[in-house]
Amino acid sequence: MSGNPIFELRGVQQRYGDRTALEIPSLVVPEGCILGVAGHNGSGKSTLMRLLAFLERPFQGEVLFRDRAVTDSGVRQRREVTLLTQEPYLLLRSVAANVGYGLKVRGNLDADQGRTRVREALAMVGLEPDVFEHRSWRELSGGEAQRVALAARLVLRPQVLLMDEPTSSLDPENAERLLGAAVLARREWGATLVVVSHDAAWLESVSDGVLRIVQGRIASAPDFCRSRE
Repeated sequence: MSGNPIFELRGVQQRYGDRTALEIPSLVVPEGCILGVAGHNGSGKSTLMRLLAFLERPFQGEVLFRDRAVTDSGVRQRREVTLLTQEPYLLLRSVAANVGYGLKVRGNLDADQGRTRVREALAMVGLEPDVFEHRSWRELSGGEAQRVALAARLVLRPQVLLMDEPTSSLDPENAERLLGAAVLARREWGATLVVVSHDAAWLESVSDGVLRIVQGRIASAPDFCRSRE
């Protein structure tokens, strides 16, 4: 970890109607860390992940990204941050088209460079490129589809990878492949990982620290998540 915060939450409260789903007075996520997030269903974990992914704006308070407040829709920041959820949500296309879609939209690589990046991303998630790149989405198992969904995010080389219960419906082999690829992203280009999982043993083994949320509030947090002030 570099120690520089990539996220900082200040006085954040998120409400849905009359219900307060999350209340975080202060939270720092250092660049390059692997932060685990634990808590019971309905505790506010997914709300936190949507805030970090700039899919929602807080009802109150502010979310800073690289020391800058996110005051708009977060479009610029979304180029550096990506979220993987329980559902893969693949396009009705080939594996290669799914993985390379984000690169194509951005248009900053030629066809050969794009194909190389797609093949590298498939290899990271343990899917043999020669076997899978031309395979249809219909031919994928649930575990393979989730790994393709992760490859579609890794191909962009995001600075932050958010993972919200990505292995909840996977068998142990696919879960291990998926999580191993995520950890590899930190090793390869220093990605920051924030991972929600019910697998407490795995979170403890791979994370630099675990943030525990109870009824929308922080019950415990690693020392490195404390405010610098």
